[in-house]
Amino acid sequence: MTSRHQQFDLAIVGAGIVGLAHALAAIRRGLSVVVIDRDAQANGASVRNFGFVTVSGQERGQVWRRAMRSRDIWLELAAPAGIKVIQRGVVVVARRPEARSVVEAFLQTEMGEGCLLLEPDALRRDHPELAGRNFAGGLWSPHDVRVESRQAIPQLATFLAEKHGVEFRRETAVRSIEPPEIETSRGPVFADKVIVCPGDDLATLYPDRIALYGVTRCKLQMMRLADPGFRLPAAVMSDLGLARYSGYAALPEAAALRSRLEVEQRDALDNGVHLIVVQSADGTLVVGDSHHYATTPDPFASGRVDDLILEEFSAVFGGPPPPVLERWTGIYASATGQTMFADAPREGVRLVMITSGTGASTSFAIAEEVVDELFGSTTADARKIA
Repeated sequence: MTSRHQQFDLAIVGAGIVGLAHALAAIRRGLSVVVIDRDAQANGASVRNFGFVTVSGQERGQVWRRAMRSRDIWLELAAPAGIKVIQRGVVVVARRPEARSVVEAFLQTEMGEGCLLLEPDALRRDHPELAGRNFAGGLWSPHDVRVESRQAIPQLATFLAEKHGVEFRRETAVRSIEPPEIETSRGPVFADKVIVCPGDDLATLYPDRIALYGVTRCKLQMMRLADPGFRLPAAVMSDLGLARYSGYAALPEAAALRSRLEVEQRDALDNGVHLIVVQSADGTLVVGDSHHYATTPDPFASGRVDDLILEEFSAVFGGPPPPVLERWTGIYASATGQTMFADAPREGVRLVMITSGTGASTSFAIAEEVVDELFGSTTADARKIA
């Protein structure tokens, strides 16, 4: 029966960053790939984010190493895929002495290699766009990069299709998977093996397997602000991020910072607010974000939550923020104590979910691991961009 149909080595369900990363890992091994997605273009968490490939602050150990590897792949991809790297590095402002202590402790770990402590005078001199007068210092990390996700995701898909022959079946829902046949809303697709990357869809494919990992959803709020008249060479974060990102927050020194924040910024902590500011090529700023958890989050953005984000922006940059040009919410899969999982619901099928909001930062490395496990280990030579 299958001889009359094109048969692929690998079918990938989901064309967000996780699915595209698996397609890349597969084509680097010389595999034929089809990607199936229910939408006409990427519309979920993969494009509703900062485009910030975050290395510094990721959970210590495997997650941090995956972020470093994924960062390297983004940089390898940039020129061949026409993806512009807009910013490099991150400045983490330490507004309080307790935040500086976290920075100093971070610099003593392996994650701090190549990073620098910014003294208050250096912070004021090198980053005059920041308020800076009463800051305790800051962290400079060269490891992070930023792309414009709304452009980079479709550019990556185009690169995979036009340069490497990946076939995309858009506006197509997958109903069942029984390799080598995948039943879809537009007829069968045939592939030897299948990787399912469902994003925050917890109900369509393998819901019982997903439930084993305690997956829920996280809603975030973000904004785009008008060009402030200055240019940020790097992304900017602050004390709230030091208390939230595990690579900082798990350090013993973070306990004192969190205790102070619980007194001074309780509302921000309760709403999962921390500050990331990145700048687009047109000068506008992407600012966020917040975190609210529910199986089905409501679709409404809270004005009060946006205000909390902008209050932190003003504290870091000084003065009122520029006008808000856009507001949006994003939703991603989330699981307590679980940054990702790769499940095997049946032979020849893998279910991959990133449950920590780190898709842009870790997907490429995770995809290499999953494809290697599914098809057998490979060599570094097979991982070069053609």
